[in-house]
Amino acid sequence: MAEHYSSFQRSSWRWVAQRVTAVFLIGALAFHFVLLHFINHAAEISFAGTQARMDEIGYLSLMVTFLVTAAFHGLNGVYNALVNQGLEGTQKRVVGLVLVLAGVLLVGQGTYVALSMNGFI
Repeated sequence: MAEHYSSFQRSSWRWVAQRVTAVFLIGALAFHFVLLHFINHAAEISFAGTQARMDEIGYLSLMVTFLVTAAFHGLNGVYNALVNQGLEGTQKRVVGLVLVLAGVLLVGQGTYVALSMNGFI
């Protein structure tokens, strides 16, 4: 049988963070589906309703945390998939920096939108 290989070193901070963020994302996604697909049906969602939800500090903080967690989880997963495919050396560093930059831009833009919806900006 083929030997199992992963760029994750078990119990490293990225390995643990990938698992912790996965658990958080499952819970946050379940909350999202219940709130926006069962309690409020998709056809009933409006811009004003979104602004009202974002005015709630608990909802706003959950959505920003959801954004940061999803960005980290996704980009960390892409990075490790590329490393597993043999990415190394300068290419590995460049891809890592590009993914970090993409994550910072994504989280920055998402946070800006959330704070705008909240009326903070």
